[in-house]
Parts: sequence; C-alpha cells; structure tokens
Amino acid sequence: MIMSKEDLRKKLKSNFSVGLTEAEAEERLKVNGKNKLEEKKKENNIIKFIKQFNDFMILILIVAAIISGVMAKIDGTGDYIESIIIIAIVVFNAIMGLAQENKAEKSLEALKKMSAPTAKVIREGKEKIIQGEDIVVGDIIVLEAR
Repeated sequence: MIMSKEDLRKKLKSNFSVGLTEAEAEERLKVNGKNKLEEKKKENNIIKFIKQFNDFMILILIVAAIISGVMAKIDGTGDYIESIIIIAIVVFNAIMGLAQENKAEKSLEALKKMSAPTAKVIREGKEKIIQGEDIVVGDIIVLEAR
C-alpha cells in the first residue's frame, strides 16, 4: 500500500520539518514501549546444568556407568570404581560446560552494552542523537552516508 506524504504525516501525527516534541515522544514511548526486541527469560543454572547431559555421548557414558555398576553388583566384587570415575567425569564435564556457558552470556551482555546503537532524529526542530531503543513512531530519523 503506497501512501502520500500527507497521508503518512496524518497517520503518524508528526511534523516532517519539526519532528515530535519531547513530550509527544515521551508519551509515545509510554504507550508503545521501547524500540527493542523482547529478550528471552534466562534459564536458571539448575536447568542449564541438566541440559549439559542432553548429548548422545554423555548419555552413552551414563549408561556405561550404570552397566558397570550393575555388573559389579552381580559379580559381588563391590568394585564400583569404574562407575564412580565415569560419573565423576560426566559431572565434571557438565560443570565445565555450565561455567563456559555463563561466561559466554556475560561476554555477550558486555558486547551488547558496548555496541548500543544510536540514532539521529529531529525533535522540536533540532537534530538530536538518542539511543536506538528510544525511537518512537512518528520520529523523523536523519539518515547519512558515511
């Protein structure tokens, strides 16, 4: 659907030469919310730890530990050292995977904060640089080639 400039101006209730007032922008921000994608709720560490065991090779190791323990019980030797070692390695692997995942998440958060985008808009007849998440419907955005 193609709109004329005038129809667009009316629909957005914006002035193309002056832009929005700060009060209008603030009101639209309250009504529509921030200009950003919703972030997924973070999983807690227990769920992340359990997910570390969701790998085919890890499951094979757990089955091997169970078989080894059952065989030790059937033989009557009581030699569970192999089962204990396998389970210890699997748990250690899960702990290391959880630690790496948490480190990666913290690094990503730091990168997001460092690279927060800004935009140049016209508000109240003046060019102003604002955070990208503060752009609202009806803002006049200034585009430049660099």
